[in-house]
Amino acid sequence: MSRLRNLNIPDTLRGRSWPGQTPPGGDNQEPPYNIIPVAAVRADHPSLRVPEVRAACATLRSVNDLRWPPRTQRRPDYDLLDWLRLFFGFQEDNVRNQREHLVLHLATSRCGSPSRNYTFWCSYLGRKSNIWISDCHDAVSDHGSANLRLMPECICYIFHNMAMEMNRILENYIDPNTGQPVLPSVSGEKAFLKEVVKPIYDTIKKEVDRSKNGTAPPGAWRNYDDINEYFWSGRCFAKLSWPIDRRSSFFTRDENRYGVGKVGFVETRTFWNLFQSFDRLWVMLVLFLQAAIIVAWHDDKEYPWQALKSRDLQVKVLTIFMTWSGMRFLQSLLDAGTQYLLVSRETMFLGVRMVMKIIVASLWMIAFWVFYGRIWSQRNADERWSQEANRRLVHFLELAFVFVLPELLGLALMIIPWIQNFLEERNWRIFHLFTWWFQSRIFVGRGLREGLVDSVKYSLFWIHVLATKFLFSYFLQIKPMIQPTKQLLELLDVKYEWHQFYGDSNRFAVGLLWLPVVLIYLMDLQIWYSIYSSLVGAAVGLLDHLGEIRNLGQVRLRFQYFASAVQFNLMPEGQLLQTIGNKFKDLLYRLKLRYGLGKPYQKFEPNQIEGLRFALLWNEIIAIFREEDIVSDQEVELLELRRSAWSDRVISWPCFLLFNELLLALRQAKELVDATDKRLWYKICKNEYRRCAVIEAYDSVKHLLLEIVKIDSKEHSVITDLFEKIDGSIKDGKFTKQFNLSMLPEIHKYISKLAKLLKDSKKDVGKIVLALQALYRIVIREFSIDGEDQLASGGRLPFMDAVELPDPSNNQFHWQVRRLHIILTSRDSTHNVPSNVEARWRICFFSNSLFMNMPHAPKVEKMFGFSVLTPYHNEEVLYSKEQLLKKNEDGVCILFYLKTVYPDEWKYFIERMLREGKVVKADEDDEKMAKLRDLRLWASYRGLTLARAVRGMMYYHRALKVMAFLDSASEVEIQELAKRLDSGGQDGSTNSSRLEELSSSLSFNTCISSTNLSSEDHISAMKCTFVVACQIYGSQKAEKDNRAEEILYLMKTNEALRVAYVKEVPAGRDEKEYYSVLLGEGKSENQNHALIFTRGDAVQTIDMNQDNYFEEALKMRNLLEEFKTYYGIRKPTVLGVREHIFTGSVSSLAWFMSAQETSLVTLGQRVLANPLKVRMNYSHSDVFDRFWFLSRGGISKASRMINISEDISAGFNCTLRGGKVTHHEYIQVGKGRDVGLNQISMVEAKVAAGNGEQVLSRDVYRLGHRLDFFRMLSFFYTTVGYFFSTTMVILTAYAFLWGRLYLCPKGLEGAAASSSNDNKALGTILNLFVIQLCLFTAIPMIVESTLQHGFLQAMWDFMTKQLQLSSVFYTFSMGTRAHYFGRTVLHGSAKYRPTGHGFVVDHKSFAENYRLYARSHFVKAIELGLLLTFYASRSHADKNTFTYKALTISSWFLVVSWIMAPFLFNPLGFDSLKTVHDFDDFMNWIWFRVGVFTKAEESWEVWWYEEQDHLRTTGLWGKLVEVILDLRFFLFQYGVVYQLGIPAGSRSISVYLLSLICFFVILGVHALISYAWDKYAAREHMYYRLVQFLIIILGALALVALVEYRQLQLLEIFTSLLAFIPTGWGLISIAQVLRPILKPTWIWGRVVSLARLYDIMFGVIVMAPIAVFSWMPGSIKTRILFNQSI
Repeated sequence: MSRLRNLNIPDTLRGRSWPGQTPPGGDNQEPPYNIIPVAAVRADHPSLRVPEVRAACATLRSVNDLRWPPRTQRRPDYDLLDWLRLFFGFQEDNVRNQREHLVLHLATSRCGSPSRNYTFWCSYLGRKSNIWISDCHDAVSDHGSANLRLMPECICYIFHNMAMEMNRILENYIDPNTGQPVLPSVSGEKAFLKEVVKPIYDTIKKEVDRSKNGTAPPGAWRNYDDINEYFWSGRCFAKLSWPIDRRSSFFTRDENRYGVGKVGFVETRTFWNLFQSFDRLWVMLVLFLQAAIIVAWHDDKEYPWQALKSRDLQVKVLTIFMTWSGMRFLQSLLDAGTQYLLVSRETMFLGVRMVMKIIVASLWMIAFWVFYGRIWSQRNADERWSQEANRRLVHFLELAFVFVLPELLGLALMIIPWIQNFLEERNWRIFHLFTWWFQSRIFVGRGLREGLVDSVKYSLFWIHVLATKFLFSYFLQIKPMIQPTKQLLELLDVKYEWHQFYGDSNRFAVGLLWLPVVLIYLMDLQIWYSIYSSLVGAAVGLLDHLGEIRNLGQVRLRFQYFASAVQFNLMPEGQLLQTIGNKFKDLLYRLKLRYGLGKPYQKFEPNQIEGLRFALLWNEIIAIFREEDIVSDQEVELLELRRSAWSDRVISWPCFLLFNELLLALRQAKELVDATDKRLWYKICKNEYRRCAVIEAYDSVKHLLLEIVKIDSKEHSVITDLFEKIDGSIKDGKFTKQFNLSMLPEIHKYISKLAKLLKDSKKDVGKIVLALQALYRIVIREFSIDGEDQLASGGRLPFMDAVELPDPSNNQFHWQVRRLHIILTSRDSTHNVPSNVEARWRICFFSNSLFMNMPHAPKVEKMFGFSVLTPYHNEEVLYSKEQLLKKNEDGVCILFYLKTVYPDEWKYFIERMLREGKVVKADEDDEKMAKLRDLRLWASYRGLTLARAVRGMMYYHRALKVMAFLDSASEVEIQELAKRLDSGGQDGSTNSSRLEELSSSLSFNTCISSTNLSSEDHISAMKCTFVVACQIYGSQKAEKDNRAEEILYLMKTNEALRVAYVKEVPAGRDEKEYYSVLLGEGKSENQNHALIFTRGDAVQTIDMNQDNYFEEALKMRNLLEEFKTYYGIRKPTVLGVREHIFTGSVSSLAWFMSAQETSLVTLGQRVLANPLKVRMNYSHSDVFDRFWFLSRGGISKASRMINISEDISAGFNCTLRGGKVTHHEYIQVGKGRDVGLNQISMVEAKVAAGNGEQVLSRDVYRLGHRLDFFRMLSFFYTTVGYFFSTTMVILTAYAFLWGRLYLCPKGLEGAAASSSNDNKALGTILNLFVIQLCLFTAIPMIVESTLQHGFLQAMWDFMTKQLQLSSVFYTFSMGTRAHYFGRTVLHGSAKYRPTGHGFVVDHKSFAENYRLYARSHFVKAIELGLLLTFYASRSHADKNTFTYKALTISSWFLVVSWIMAPFLFNPLGFDSLKTVHDFDDFMNWIWFRVGVFTKAEESWEVWWYEEQDHLRTTGLWGKLVEVILDLRFFLFQYGVVYQLGIPAGSRSISVYLLSLICFFVILGVHALISYAWDKYAAREHMYYRLVQFLIIILGALALVALVEYRQLQLLEIFTSLLAFIPTGWGLISIAQVLRPILKPTWIWGRVVSLARLYDIMFGVIVMAPIAVFSWMPGSIKTRILFNQSI
């Protein structure tokens, strides 16, 4: 037994203490706290440095003038929240959590009031708001209301009544009954929980139990939305009252007493939901199809508008109004048939409207038929279009005008959207009266129209799409089908090859011929949307300046502007007031910055403060790259921006920018040897990096020589004089006259040699002296024109005793020498820095984003506070030593796999470990390495683990500390910090002080006082928190699970990390108390349960498979400022964030998924946000307006099954409630996709099933009806419509092949084969298949890749993917989506499918692949293959035509892809030994005996029953449709038996009936053998053998008789068996539907036995090609793809 307890602060939050504070449990015990110790504010705590915090705390304690409850002992430390607790019975732990939340909200919030939803609710119900003096809505209600947080209007109701009572207390009302000061209706210890929350919670719990874990029909139980929508009507006040009346019908719902049922909407599982929710779309498609067929049928002109000049044709086209009225009648029937459960005694008017709609729709239908018939009766009577006929036509048009008048009004309101918004948002009864007929009045879905400019943009988009689609459909789909249709209808004297049921009519054949064309007509709008959205998305991306910097070459070109870009975008000094003048200046500055216009944006000086700030940020980014092991120590030196002590005249650019520049300058000097100084210097200065390289090299050489030569030596004086002479000649402009420039290359060679000798760790002084002597000779004798050798006299060689090398500990000197050597010797071959692809991409994206449009960053203390929320269940936290070293059956472990996949990062990791002294040699044994936590972290950071997500999200905290320091630090402090950083260095490969100092200094330890935290630490803690919602962390701790220990380790090492979990407390012998109870979908409830522990104005949702980057975290301040910006007529409530797929390099499948994600998601969401304005919450990295969503039901919905796709439901809720979702691509978050086919398929199945559940949801229905027409189209084709279209593609293949199966044996195809128009019909279908396969997937992928990487790279990647069989993978995925979407729409059965996010290093057995793909792919592929085989053998079409070949090849490609993909992308999928083992394992699985605890992985029978679960929970319509679909298998036998020689040409129906008898005889034989096996095989084996013998003898006699008397041939025996196989499968499928009836009978056992034989046969068919490939020689069979790294 369990019971609900309060939602409390998790233990992990209670034990948090600051450094310098006595920890909980110490001598000076203090109340635990999370961020600020509000309950016991100490003078030395950093929070008191913030004036807003002091003011908020003081306000809370201002309770002296308040009346306290009677019989209450008031304590000095009580504050306002304690006052509320004592009056209303709130729980103490909730009050503690809310106290800190309220203080932080008051001190740091920049958002508006969170009670706006309550105000709207009051206005909607015509109630006066009870907010008189303050906003306490979020403070009082949301955080103590458990699962009620998912029902925002329920909370509004509770708050409304409690606020009214609080106001009476504050106004000192006197209770007239007692004469005493009024008291709340609900008060006492935990009264709020017991008297308010618990009754409603109990109701929710009963409804959840009634749902039977989501398997009950959705209309049989109330979900969260039903209970919440009860509070959308005024009856909640009348029926529920206050205090809550538990006898209310709201709580009562059983067979004996009347109770509240479904409210607002009834979710009914039927495929008609697609029509019901998007009826306007289907009306448009059906009416155009009808009109186009009519015009094309009578069109003997070239263009349809020429044919429409005929009055007869014009009138025939008017039949679309009859069809329209019929579809409206169908809609009214569906509304009544699915929503009748909404009608009750309290909602009688709803039932009246349903009936009236049916009546009115039927009257319209009758009226159109009557008026139309009158037109033609008059026309035929007059035999011309007389005046009377025209008058009747006018009457029909008048009737049609009245019929479409509401649509015209809607069109007018779409053109002027603000009028409709104004009317819908006003609660005027007159408006409700006018709209009552068309739609129910609901609280959401009002005022959804966008502004005029936005409406024009997305309207133009869809006008172009629809125009293209309709032109294409008419000329290439419909018109080519007319002539073959006419000829088929006119065919007479056809020699039918089977029994004909329809006489001489070919209409059914015409229907089958048109069926695939109509199916593609209904879905190809998805194709045109994909094409246009790709083009528009590319244009929007170009306007947003995406992809302008796509490689390091372009980084070099823009790098000199980076400091100004950082200063302008990331530093608060660049912030401008949002006035029109300042916006224009802002635009002008951005243009100058982006294109390098204007002097201020050409370069920055070395000592400018903006340059120092940028250097600090850039170096921190590079240092973090090194921490992540994506760059080497050497690359750090090449990338870091550090001031040179030897040259302060120019910027010391990162070395990778100066590659080859000095050599090019030397070449220019050699070519311009006779030029003047001015001309030579002008040529060099045309390139900024070259100018700086020359100056820095000269200064560095000068400083180097003077430093290594003794000061008191003659050589030092000579060198000084020489450089003074050179400086003087340069100053006088006579350098080219006084020095021989042709010798510069020789001088360069000797200086380079000298630098190389000096940078070596073991320096040879003798060689250094020789190098100096050689350099001196060439400078004096050949370089200087009038040079004089001052060291020739003296009797000793120059520099013999004059060299004095600096101390080896002088890190600055050695760093300068290395830098000089790089500048002197670098060439183009070293241009590829960094070498790691991920590092290059991150640098390029960050660099590009600096020049994109983004809001200016405020100071950290003024920015929006935010939290990051990650739901976690039981995934990996940190890889253990055992996990890393555990080898699979092929001897491969995870560590070996990672070292192979990430060879460069492993190399850099070993380099770092050697430098830090944690390993002694590079080839250390794996066993010893695995003991290092660093190695476990390194491996975990490459997997999809919690550790990786935590590290990434903690970059927000680190970035805010950096930015807080830069915001507040003075120029002197920044210069001192930069000087201290520059004074550090590295000494070869053994000195790590440079990186260590960089890391520690940029953490600003110098700003931390000796006794307390730094202000930067405190500000970042107040502004950013990371909450992991780990619901089972408490049980993990109790069970001492290693995951709990690793989570604790992460908390200790990451100060901003918090963990929220459900605590379980024993409360007696059989009872347990829970601090929270999750009743709905686990992930959604997990998120909303933890949402109250987040802080700030915004919350970012991050999934377990995501990562973040420090350089992107720097832009979070800018992103949060988007909440202040109007996009159209609204400010955003959800900020969409771009996702970067970081797993693309792991395998070919990961690359395919990355490309698909980039094209269909990144590009798609860009278009959805602008211009289509229907972006929902597709991304797990979106940022939510926290207070907006807290008061509107949370960031996800949680009703069982319906909201299994929790993320998209938040977008639906946001849009319906008037929110705005935008998309921003100047910031990105990392995301990892699953890398194995089985993992990917489970994700695809989950998403497809989730969309299937969305089809029946109220949110989709309301959006389909309440969005304007064009936004409705965008919404449909980017949500459920995408999966519907995918399903239609598969159905088209079925319709085409089954239609051909009908036409071939019937003889119609042979009769029509002589006509070339039959090829036109086939060509029409072929064109559509080609478009679908090519354009649907290829164009978005190529367009987005072109935008990001360039056209040539995009084409190269596309061709590479094709060679790696990406089309096979995409075709296979299409089958996955179609199967699970279709099954869910018909039957339900959606469920969460965990993938584990693990590495794919194991070979997946055949049995495992068969279990996963048998029903979704293998059986369907075998069916299509059988149809194709029959079509190829019986088709009368010309098999040499391109049309026939292309159709059959494309269909066979589908079959091969569905069968072979799981093995092509399976490690060692074609290994011969594994194939043999897989077959044995498969057969063992097939025949495994079922036990009590047997799992599907062990036994075929358990798996077979699990595959039927959807049929157990489906409704009557689902079972009926399933049976109808299964009847197709009987058609195959019907067509085949008439082709055999046995019937001797007979076309009687008795032939088919006799074949069925033969089939049932075979089934009877099988049943007899099964019965004999069960009864005699064990003990009386001879009887079993006798039965077998008799069956064999009788079978042989039957075959002999058929051969002798009916001339039966061997091929016909095979053909007969081929015909019986589909029939048997059809019977099995129908028996599964009838399982409740058949299972108690003996028939069910025979069904199970037959089904086992079929699965054995299917398994053998699928394994046959695998066996063939397994015995192929060479590595082609296993390494044809990069699908394994072993």
